[in-house]
Amino acid sequence: MQTRTPREILVGIDVGTTALKAAAFDARDGKTLARASEALHVISGADGRREQSPLSVDRALGRCIGALQARLGAAWRRVSGLGLAAQGGSGVIADRRTCRAFTPLVLWNDGRTFRRQAGIAAMKPRGYWRALTLHDRPGAGLGRLLWIQEREPELFRESNIYVGAGEYVFFRLTGVWRQDAGNALQIGCYDAVRRRLVQGPLDLVSLPLSFVAPLREGHETHPLSPKSAKRLDLPAGVPVAGPYLDQEAGYLAAVGISDRPLQCSLGTAWVGNFVVPENHGGHAPFQLVLPSPVSEGRLIVMPLLTGNVAWEWALATFIAARGGESLKAAETVFRESLLPPSGLVAVPWLTRGNPFDSSKVGAGCFVGLNAHVSGEDLLRAVAAGMCFEFARVFANVMRSGLVDGVVLAGGASKGPYFRQMLAALFAPLPVFHMEEEDTAAARGALHAFLAQAAPARVVRVRPPSKRTREAIEERSDLYRRAFDSLYGGIAEGKPYSTTGAKEKRK
Repeated sequence: MQTRTPREILVGIDVGTTALKAAAFDARDGKTLARASEALHVISGADGRREQSPLSVDRALGRCIGALQARLGAAWRRVSGLGLAAQGGSGVIADRRTCRAFTPLVLWNDGRTFRRQAGIAAMKPRGYWRALTLHDRPGAGLGRLLWIQEREPELFRESNIYVGAGEYVFFRLTGVWRQDAGNALQIGCYDAVRRRLVQGPLDLVSLPLSFVAPLREGHETHPLSPKSAKRLDLPAGVPVAGPYLDQEAGYLAAVGISDRPLQCSLGTAWVGNFVVPENHGGHAPFQLVLPSPVSEGRLIVMPLLTGNVAWEWALATFIAARGGESLKAAETVFRESLLPPSGLVAVPWLTRGNPFDSSKVGAGCFVGLNAHVSGEDLLRAVAAGMCFEFARVFANVMRSGLVDGVVLAGGASKGPYFRQMLAALFAPLPVFHMEEEDTAAARGALHAFLAQAAPARVVRVRPPSKRTREAIEERSDLYRRAFDSLYGGIAEGKPYSTTGAKEKRK
């Protein structure tokens, strides 16, 4: 059978927290032609430190693009568009003209500035942040900027700019500074109601609005710069779309799989993304509210206070095998039993501030330990707790009719045990698994060029047996009771609430 040669090729890039991924797609039908991935080293510390070297991001991009070029050969010259998505909420101070980085890329899950963020929140009356951003607290970027000011005040000059990973790479490609609304929200300078950047919050850290990048408008594109074109062996002027928040791009890859998908990204952070009508009344303390990228309404990006940081910790701690063997060992553990023993509960809030000691990071805990609990039981409890937390946060969304299907993507969606538990918890809604779960954001970032082919190919997840579903539901109920007893009074633990359509003002 002769391989069809694509007339045009689109390349999607996803700058994640722990890996940079790139994929090439046939511009006619969205078929994947080549994929590449490069790990991004995270420098971490017990004090909550989570950093990356911006140069490591540059190197990973070069290696991934080089791998795609080697795979495609002469067809590489047919690339007609690039799309960029990236994890939001991280920050680096760079030279405005050259993009030279003066600080590490401080990641979104860095926990060293919780106290400063709380202090900034107290500078405004109660309700100010929700009225401005539809979020209950200021963006973490404000606390981070204050922290950097205390350490390196000389960096805060007109010739520099504070940007996220997406803006950093977008400038590398185009020579143009742009940021997405999701990143601006996490910095703390975005009015989610009026959909524009605002100066007010930056006044609290004595910075002008010009210290952050201008806002991206819709699905705008900018041409690949001559310098980047030479480096990537592409014609100058190839349009580049983005930067998109990775969750926004992931949602774009799920559009079309169902009419109203709940797109679930099970990566370093676990996040659910869905669109609500403009007049919908709903809220959660941690939500990011963006303009819908596909229709009228709002895109709700709902981060959970758990993610693969918890899962990787559990694998390293409770499974003897290391490296690539740990996942194989986990498969064996879950074949023996999907669920932990009855009564054992794990709350997987590993990266949040400690509610009992504000100077520490970590709110994860186990309930129901006894002398007979094994490491394998604890691993099962962490996996189950992550799924139960997802179901707890989105229970109202599922019941409201806002979504009609669930689409799983991201690294943890490879695990059949995660898929089985989520299929049981979200029943009777259909649950789908993206076949190429790691390329969701890369594919979605190409929506501006190929909307009809952006949806990923999926497989429907078969729910477990009735007996297993009943056991999952029983353990999920126990999880909620344990959670409410421990953290029910903490605002950031509140699930997404729905109140239906708001009454129109006369």
